Amino acid sequence: MSSDRLIYLPLGGAGEVGMNAYVYGYGKPGKERLILVDLGVTFPDMDTTPGVDLIFPDIQWLVDNRDRLEAVFITHAHEDHVGAVGHYYERLGAPIYARAFTANIARGKMAEHGHPEKAVRTVSAWPETTHAGPFSVAFVPISHSIPESSGLVLDTPAGRVVHSADYKIDHHPVVGEAFDEALWAEVGQPGVRALVCDSTNVFNTHPGRSESSLSDDIGRLVTGCNGMFVATTFASNIARVKTLAEAGQRAGRSVCLLGRAMRRMIEAAVETGVLRDFPKMVTPEDTRNIPRENLMLIVTGSQGERRAASAQLAQGKYQGITMKAGDMFLFSSKTIPGNERGVIRVMNQFSELGVDVVDDSDGLYHVSGHANRPDLEAFQNILKPQTVVPMHGEHRHLREHVNLCESRGIRGVLAPNGTMVDLAAEPPQVVEYVDTGRTYLDGSVQIGALDGIVRDRIRMALNGHVLVNVILDEENEPLGDPWCEVMGLPETGASRAPLVDVLEEDLSQYMGRAGRKTLGDDHKLEEGLRKVARQTGMSEIGKKPEVTVIISRLTE
Repeated sequence: MSSDRLIYLPLGGAGEVGMNAYVYGYGKPGKERLILVDLGVTFPDMDTTPGVDLIFPDIQWLVDNRDRLEAVFITHAHEDHVGAVGHYYERLGAPIYARAFTANIARGKMAEHGHPEKAVRTVSAWPETTHAGPFSVAFVPISHSIPESSGLVLDTPAGRVVHSADYKIDHHPVVGEAFDEALWAEVGQPGVRALVCDSTNVFNTHPGRSESSLSDDIGRLVTGCNGMFVATTFASNIARVKTLAEAGQRAGRSVCLLGRAMRRMIEAAVETGVLRDFPKMVTPEDTRNIPRENLMLIVTGSQGERRAASAQLAQGKYQGITMKAGDMFLFSSKTIPGNERGVIRVMNQFSELGVDVVDDSDGLYHVSGHANRPDLEAFQNILKPQTVVPMHGEHRHLREHVNLCESRGIRGVLAPNGTMVDLAAEPPQVVEYVDTGRTYLDGSVQIGALDGIVRDRIRMALNGHVLVNVILDEENEPLGDPWCEVMGLPETGASRAPLVDVLEEDLSQYMGRAGRKTLGDDHKLEEGLRKVARQTGMSEIGKKPEVTVIISRLTE
C-alpha cells in the first residue's frame, strides 16, 4: 500500500466568494510535488478595508514550499481567478498555463508588473495535456459567464481528480463553448476519485437558464426606450455585452462601450478569436453628434464601483456624456453580496436625474454563470465521482453542498480554506491545517491583514484623531503648555468651548501635576497624556479619539 498522499489545500475561495487559490500535491507527506489552480483577488469595501486597493489570498505556505511548486494553472479570466498572477509571480516563480483568451488577459497583468509575458504559456483544450511533476493536466471546456472557461482534469498515480472551476450547464451560451455532456461523460468514464466543485448557487433549486434566453426581453426593453439607453454588466461577460450590443443594433441605435475594463475584454476576445461578428461600435467623441434616442451605451460599474463609468454618469458626466430625464439605465447583472449599498447609491443618483432605472428583480435581464442545484446534481450524474469536495462559496454554501451530496449517496468533504485533505486515503481525511488569511494591496505595498494598519485606519475613521505636542528642557521642565491639532472631530463639545482649548487646558494641568519621574520618562509621559486626551474627548464629545503624542526634548 502506497504511503504517498494526494492532497487538496484551498488557500482562498473555500469559505468565501473570491480570491481563489487551490493547491494540489502528490508524493510523500511533506514532500509532495505541488501545482496551484487559480490565483485571484477579491475587492475591498469602505466599511472593513478602507483605502485598500485589492485583497489577495495569503500564500505564505506556498511561498515557503515554492521549491516543490511545478506550475500554476488558470481556469478562466475572471479577476477572482487570475487577478493576482502579476502581483505574486515573483514570489512563486512557476510557469503559468492557460487557454488562449485567459492567457491574453494574464499576460497583460504580468506586463503591468514588469514580469516576462513568456512565463504565461498557452495550451489547447482536451485532449491535450500538460505534465507537471506527477500531474497530467487537461483543460476541458465548460460553460460559464466568460469565454474559454475550463474545468481541469488532474490525472495522478492515485487516480483522477476533476476541478470543475466556475461553471453552469448552458447548451447555448451565445459566446464561448457550450456544455458538452458527451465530453464530460468521456472524462468520467475511467472513474473520478474526487470532484472539487463550484458551490455558489447550491441554494437555488430552479433549473439554470441559458444566456441565449435573454435576447428577446432585452430587445423589447431597448426598443421601448424613448431616450438614451444605457446598460451595465460585468465587463468580462462577453456574451452579455454582445447580447446588449445586438439589441441596440436591432433597435437602430449606435452603440458605444465605456470603461477601460470592458474595452480590454472585448479586444482580448476579438484578438483570440472567441468573439466574432460583434456589432460596430462608435467612439465617445462620436456620441456628441448622435441624437439621444438613437444612442446606446454599454458601461462598466455594475457593482456600484465609485470610479467606474456607471458611477461617473450618475454623478453628472463621463467623457462628455450626460444622462437626462427620459433616459433608461439597465443593470443587466446580479449584485454581489456586500455591494448592495454602492449599487443603490448609483440607482438613487440616476433617479434624481429623472432616469428610469431597471434592475433584474424580475429575472428577465440576467442569468447566473454558476450551476444551480439541478446543474450540480446533473454534473454528479455525469461524472459519478467517489467523493465531492465543495469549493467556491461561503461556508454555508460548502456545508449545504456536502449535505446535498450525502442525501444522494455521494461522500462529501467539507474543506474550507486552510484544510489539507488527503484524497488518496480511503475515505479521504483531513491531515493538516494551514494558516490562511488575507493580504492587502494598500497603494503599491502588500500588507498583512493582521498587521494592524487597516485596523488603525478604521479606528481613526470612527473616533477621530488628536495630535499632542509637548517640549521639555534639559531639566525635564515643560517649555510652555502642550498644544493640540485635531482631525475628524467637532470644533466644540459639551462645555461649549473650542475642543482644542479644553484639551490643551486639561493636558496643561496634567503636566503641572506630573512628578519629575514621569516627566523624565517618555513612555510614562506619553501614556499619561494619551489617557487625559481620551478622557477629555469622552467627556466633551462622547468619543475617545485616537491620540498621537510627540515629545521633544532640548539638549545642550
